[in-house]
Amino acid sequence: MPNAQNPPEKMRFQLTLRRRGISDQAVLRAMDEIPREVFVEAADRADAYRDSALPIACGQTISQPFVVAYMTEQLHPQKQHRVLEIGTGSGYQAAILSRLCGQVLTIERYRTLADSARARLERLGCDNVEVMLGDGFDVPASAGRFDRIIVTAAMERIPESFTQLLEPGGILIAPVGPPHGVQTLVRVVRTDAGLVHKELVDVRFVPALPGIAREL
Repeated sequence: MPNAQNPPEKMRFQLTLRRRGISDQAVLRAMDEIPREVFVEAADRADAYRDSALPIACGQTISQPFVVAYMTEQLHPQKQHRVLEIGTGSGYQAAILSRLCGQVLTIERYRTLADSARARLERLGCDNVEVMLGDGFDVPASAGRFDRIIVTAAMERIPESFTQLLEPGGILIAPVGPPHGVQTLVRVVRTDAGLVHKELVDVRFVPALPGIAREL
């Protein structure tokens, strides 16, 4: 799909990511290849490449580009990995992951968001992404286990059910903290000796909610 933004905006976009410390070339390439303007609301397309979060439908947001790039980099995704994303939103994070991983399952509780994200991802040829309408706190057993898990909504703690979905050596990234305050990105690695937690940077995400939304 052609990029609607002019080259200077894309150049500033990439430069901002690099200046803020994103150095993984595969992540930077994926951020360059995926047209962010496709994932924002029509009224916000002029701001698609600003380093800020933007509102989307159902009271949710598309995360700022730096946070998307940073979380992706901290996952250390590889081509052979199966990835679980909890909170599809616009589908932007899943699209980035599609360029870096073998298979992505992304779960969204709002039907409107799930349907629109699925359509965007299909248009962009992200054929290795499955969008599921469901409860991110209740991942079906049939989904199996994952090499990487990324949570894109804030939780007060990381449920044990999430870490149980990790393969040995797997990595989980999630924002942890109060629902309407500052949260901290936490990386959890499943090692032979157990789970290793590391706090990364402070962030702000909308709260993670259980169940499938009754409306929207």
